[in-house]
Amino acid sequence: MIEHAGHLPGLDAQALRWRHTSHAAWGESVTLALPELDEAQATALCESVRNNARARLKRMETARIVDAIDAANARLLDRKHPLRRKAEHLLPIVTGYDRETVRLGLTSYLKTFRRPQLLRFLAEDFANPAVLDGFQPTAKGGFLRAHGPELLLHVWAGNVPALSLWSLVCGLLVKAGSIGKLASAEPLTAGWFANLIAEIDPEIGQCLAIVWWKGGEEAGEAPFLKAADTVMAYGSNTTLTALRAKLPITTRFLPHGHKIGFGMVGHEALDSRKATALARLAAHDVARYEQQGCYSPQMLFVERGGRVSPAEFARYVAQELTAIAHRHPRRELAAAESAAIAGWRSTQATRAMGGAAELIGEPSDPWSVVHVETPEDLSPTGLNRTLKLVAVESLDEVPALVAPYRNFLQTAGIAASPKRLFQLGEELAEIGVTRIAPLGRMTAPEAGWHHDGRFSLLDLVTVTEIEQSTEAASEGFAPYVD
Repeated sequence: MIEHAGHLPGLDAQALRWRHTSHAAWGESVTLALPELDEAQATALCESVRNNARARLKRMETARIVDAIDAANARLLDRKHPLRRKAEHLLPIVTGYDRETVRLGLTSYLKTFRRPQLLRFLAEDFANPAVLDGFQPTAKGGFLRAHGPELLLHVWAGNVPALSLWSLVCGLLVKAGSIGKLASAEPLTAGWFANLIAEIDPEIGQCLAIVWWKGGEEAGEAPFLKAADTVMAYGSNTTLTALRAKLPITTRFLPHGHKIGFGMVGHEALDSRKATALARLAAHDVARYEQQGCYSPQMLFVERGGRVSPAEFARYVAQELTAIAHRHPRRELAAAESAAIAGWRSTQATRAMGGAAELIGEPSDPWSVVHVETPEDLSPTGLNRTLKLVAVESLDEVPALVAPYRNFLQTAGIAASPKRLFQLGEELAEIGVTRIAPLGRMTAPEAGWHHDGRFSLLDLVTVTEIEQSTEAASEGFAPYVD
């Protein structure tokens, strides 16, 4: 079968050039057709999306947009809907993740975009979300109005299925004309979602497009980079640095680059009753999407003094990863990924021979756990279910151990008492951690999450103020003044 990707309103599909790519996993295969636009087609699409957004989207009530997103999302949540069935069938083949991981992951993620959660997105960033619909009074006096970009370009990474929906939904909520660039690793969900939006509300469907070009091909990307007034991009720091260099100085650039996550386990969480359940939660965060998300844990710092020692807890986590592997097999790894794991394991095995570490698991296992008794700085693992547990005398030591990675910190998972949670939260905030979550939820950010410590919606808008003195001066020109 051939599945066509993208959403290209106003363009004749028959006149487009399509690049076919083959994907195979779990004993099945699929061919995807990715649209390759020439310069004239790309320029025309940009103009069409921008003009339609000016004429339609920016004049709509925000409530109408919320209704359309909620309705599209409801169809993808419905496991009986043809598109949801297609997603459950094709995404495992394209991404390599097992079917249950995709099914559960989709449901969990899509719940973030239901109406109550969309309203939370708005309320989180705007004291009065009505500023998106018209001028509203401010506390200091005067009036304020917020406008989204005329043309917002999304450049997505494909490490996690459906990840593109987060920024796409944010762009719609601020009434931006949006063009999304598909990732080759997962080029389906954004187009499906856009097509649903167009089916539910055709006017909104004319205000967004989903395209593709091969990464690094300047001829393919140049028209989009030139036309966009705001670019939101995801990817490696190297990719983002190269992209920034191609943008005009006047273009607002919102990059989301490489991050590393870690966890902290207090002694109060390590008794015989709590430790097993906590190990299961930690293993879930490690296994979900093979640590490809920027919020996935790569190290756990485990405090001594509990009834369960850090070494015992490491073995609990290893047991849970074994159990998960039976329910959710690890996807087939690329050669470079296998080499990264082998290199990491080799380094840890050398340390284990010298007594400095304990390497749990065989090379043939679809996971690897290392336990060390001596505190050490945060460092990346081999990913794809590889985890290091570091024993510490006190969790108070951890901020200094992760501080060298300040520019790469984002999510910390914490299992500790309420008093210690807030004490540690203050210290982690000072060194750059922007999100603190419980173990088991590190890979599932809440609606309205401040990605990398920034605002999901507020960073996208420009505000216009009518100062109080301007309003007062206008009174002198009113028809009721003698």
